[in-house]
Amino acid sequence: MFLALINLPFSELHLFWLLLCLVLGFVALTYGGDILTGGAASISTNLKIDPIVVGLTVVSIATSMPEMATSLMAAKENPEIALGNILGSNIANVGLILGIAAIIAPLKIELRMIQREVPILIGVTVIFGLFAMGGGFHKLEGLILLVLTVVYLVYVVRSAKSKDSESAIQEFAEGAQEFAGRSTKVAVILILIGAALLALGADVLVGASVEMAMRMGASEMFVGLTIVAIGTSLPELAASVSAVRAGHGDICAGNIVGSNLFNILLIGGGVSAITGMDVHYHLLLVEFPALVLLSGLLLWFFKSGHIVSRREGVALLFIYFGILSLSALSQFGYFF
Repeated sequence: MFLALINLPFSELHLFWLLLCLVLGFVALTYGGDILTGGAASISTNLKIDPIVVGLTVVSIATSMPEMATSLMAAKENPEIALGNILGSNIANVGLILGIAAIIAPLKIELRMIQREVPILIGVTVIFGLFAMGGGFHKLEGLILLVLTVVYLVYVVRSAKSKDSESAIQEFAEGAQEFAGRSTKVAVILILIGAALLALGADVLVGASVEMAMRMGASEMFVGLTIVAIGTSLPELAASVSAVRAGHGDICAGNIVGSNLFNILLIGGGVSAITGMDVHYHLLLVEFPALVLLSGLLLWFFKSGHIVSRREGVALLFIYFGILSLSALSQFGYFF
């Protein structure tokens, strides 16, 4: 994680410098999202790969790295933050990020997402919830999730150049001529630079935000579910907004679905296999049901004319902030 490199002493900083870190973090996220999206679009054009596949793999893995780093670093000392980060990030990806992206521009959803990827996401989310109800996440559950990660990656790679993707590739290539002049090597470099800026921006933003929240007396679990989760989801937000602004809604949709899959399978599996994650009963009251609900809504919205409209984007934002409110009440003991 980049914080390990820059080693900013957030606990010693004055409020002014913490606020400045927030601004610098947002700037890095904005430019990182634009650069990453441009590189991903070039990869899709040059290699003639369905842009959804690029969003599901290259973009989603790159933007999930802050969640991976944050969860692994938090797992040994603050395991509640690790699990809260995974759950909160996935909820934010659908409710907050997809909602904002749809408000900016309605998203056209390809049939592939409806028939394949979203049902897979729902299945993986249900498995994740069953593991949680079965006593928490230990080495066995972690290994199962990691095996499922490999299976899913093999499936995506094999379908990257399938006949079903040819029309989407052709349509994307016709509308992305500005990316055709970049070589694949340059595109890969852009992706790496964009991912680095996203990680750096998220690190600075999360570090400053967590310190400010801790000074106000927030609990570790609530910080993980809210500030850390939203902060580590900012790369997905930046990449998704950049993709939508550039007219690449397919990359945006693929990024959101792919990020949620990798958060559960790769990050959840990795942390569980290394340190394990206990499940607080409060999470079974709000967060896990909310995650399953949002995954189901994702399929419903995607099927409604194959477009996520601005009205549906507003609805997702309302649902997200409703879940956040219920989560706060639950974490502070207002339910039980």
